[in-house]
Amino acid sequence: MSPMREEKTRVSLISKIADKRLAGGIPCFVQIYGKDIGRKYPLDKVQTSIGRGPDNTIVCDMDNVSRSHCKIYAGAGGSYIEDSGSTNGTFVNDEELQARRKMNNGDFVKVGGVIFKYIDGDNIEQLYYEEIYRMAIIDGLTQVYNKRFFVEFIDREMSRCQRYNRPLTLVMFDIDHFKKVNDEFGHLAGDYVLKKLAGSIQNKNIRKEECFARYGGEEFAIVLPDTPKHNGAILAEKVRAMVQSTRYEFEGNHIPVTISMGVDEMQKSDTVDAFVQRADAKLYEGKQGGRNRVVS
Repeated sequence: MSPMREEKTRVSLISKIADKRLAGGIPCFVQIYGKDIGRKYPLDKVQTSIGRGPDNTIVCDMDNVSRSHCKIYAGAGGSYIEDSGSTNGTFVNDEELQARRKMNNGDFVKVGGVIFKYIDGDNIEQLYYEEIYRMAIIDGLTQVYNKRFFVEFIDREMSRCQRYNRPLTLVMFDIDHFKKVNDEFGHLAGDYVLKKLAGSIQNKNIRKEECFARYGGEEFAIVLPDTPKHNGAILAEKVRAMVQSTRYEFEGNHIPVTISMGVDEMQKSDTVDAFVQRADAKLYEGKQGGRNRVVS
């Protein structure tokens, strides 16, 4: 491309960005996982760079982020993303980038241990604030409910079930030897396991009236309204067996994954804390008994 044509192209792209800015429609990244969760990054430049180095437009100071990790380009047809030869790769919707690709509203972009959500459309501000609300109840990595929503949900369901004398069962579980996964295969592999495990359970085992949440770290919870303990234990065993039989493979490495589960039913005098602690005690009883088992 000739210098004159290149300059015209650059001016044209800047003009398109300026037009979008005036209309209040600059696309942006919202960080949904990582230490700056909730931060908004307008993609208002012809080229936006992401990496660990301080000269990047968006700086992610993490060991698993390359110094120059990836770039976003403003093009005539929208925004395009390209990996910059990073060590750990750039992932869009869990698929590793192999070439430059166009981005679509709602895309998830994983850069090392950071996850961004791409927002574009006619009303960026409204979409941004909707995402902020969503982040208040959804875990950024696994995309299941977070601990805050879990506490609100179980508190509400305990009150309802106590009032109408209905059963309520809680299942608590965590991943066996998860620290070994991070130590042996790396934190990106650990993230992969958490996300795949949560997604498979959510899609195959959880009904809309139930709550499946990431309680913290590698620990999860399932709240089962109108369900007695023996039925909760049956579901827990189904989940345990499914996790054990699922193949987890990251960067060519097979990662063995099992879970230990504790199941208990609400008592009339229970508080949320007492109920959770009792199910947690069953979970740790399973761990002490050899792991990869359900205790109810």
